[in-house]
Amino acid sequence: MKPSYSLSNDQKLKICHHKAANPSIKQSALANWAMQEFKLSKVPTQGTISNILSKRQQYESMDSTELTSKPRRVALLGDLIKEKARQFARQLELGERTPEFSNGWLAKFNIRHGFKAQKSYGESGSADLDAIDRNMPTIKEKLQSYSLQDIYNMDETGLFYHMAPDRTIARRQIEGSKKDKTRLTFVFAANADGSHKMEPLIIGHAQRPRAFNRKSGEQLGFYYRSNAKAWMIGLIFREWLQKMDQQMQDANRKVLLLLDNAPSHLVRDLPLTNVQVFLFPANTTSKIQPMDAGIIAAFKRRYRRFQLQDAIDRDEQQKADIYKVDQLIAMKWAKAAWNDISSKTIANCFKHTGLFERETQKNEVGSEEQDIENELKDAINQLPISRPMSVHELINPEEEQQVAHEEISDEDLIKLSSSQDQEEEEDGEVMDENPPMLTKE
Repeated sequence: MKPSYSLSNDQKLKICHHKAANPSIKQSALANWAMQEFKLSKVPTQGTISNILSKRQQYESMDSTELTSKPRRVALLGDLIKEKARQFARQLELGERTPEFSNGWLAKFNIRHGFKAQKSYGESGSADLDAIDRNMPTIKEKLQSYSLQDIYNMDETGLFYHMAPDRTIARRQIEGSKKDKTRLTFVFAANADGSHKMEPLIIGHAQRPRAFNRKSGEQLGFYYRSNAKAWMIGLIFREWLQKMDQQMQDANRKVLLLLDNAPSHLVRDLPLTNVQVFLFPANTTSKIQPMDAGIIAAFKRRYRRFQLQDAIDRDEQQKADIYKVDQLIAMKWAKAAWNDISSKTIANCFKHTGLFERETQKNEVGSEEQDIENELKDAINQLPISRPMSVHELINPEEEQQVAHEEISDEDLIKLSSSQDQEEEEDGEVMDENPPMLTKE
């Protein structure tokens, strides 16, 4: 068995009891005892042990279910930690004794409390098939209460919007995306018969990137929000959900919204009247969530078609950095790509999940997607590439599936958001105001 560092509440309670039975034991010795006793991969930090001991009464009041559970991991944004520290400093009236809360302070804080940077991967490939089998009857029973047009699914995806179809170049671009901020998060929602694709929400790094020419996303015709990491956060999700609820009120419709259980998908205390939320069980969404069953892939095929055609045109014009585009052009391509997805494609993806009964007639949607893949293959072959990606690699880069979510108090997020009212500097030439579009024959 692979050793683990994550402690269950029952193990934490045993640490408390071991301390009570050995009052003179030092926390460092207690940490070593815990590592050996529970076969941990490393020694818990002193901060971890101190925190566990301070919560002894809390663990003793838990029932057996709570004791055997392990805590859910929550991603923390460094800027939010520093902002929260500044808030505590003001409340404590530290005055001149207030630390600077620099990146150096944050690094020491993370070491002291055992925090570390980790990538957040999606659920693809890790679906719990037993959980799907157990929950499928309940989910289907829930869906039977609604017509197809009143069943919606929403999901997020990342997009490296000027990623090259070259393995070597793309790797450098992805690794440098944190610095040059060429990653966006897209939020898509549609209903089961494909008759309604909701306006996509786009999350970027800056409120008014340079490409916006000092205009807001709304003035440019987009539903756009921003934060330092371009993450989906609880505040943005709740705004999106309340907006959807208002739309359904205006249309006098009662609908069901299917969601995964990401940390940012917070529904509590929201006064929803026309949208009922149903959360998929953990580790099932990669198999039964419609957006993951082909809708997002359809969007990315169409986006990359715009991008590669533009790259071919720029290569013919002998321009440098043929894949680089500004954020506004990328958003225009993305909006056009989303609008181009047919209702048949969306309906087919909902059926593909197994949540609905399949129609007996043959569906021709697959040929449409295959045609686009063939176009992408031809485009890749026309470009000067040393190590070309496959179409699958271009559409499904693992890093784009790593959508970061955050559950943080509204107060903290408002403070953080207020610091994001800046322009983002973008290198490179100014692009045309109207992005090139592909025409269909």
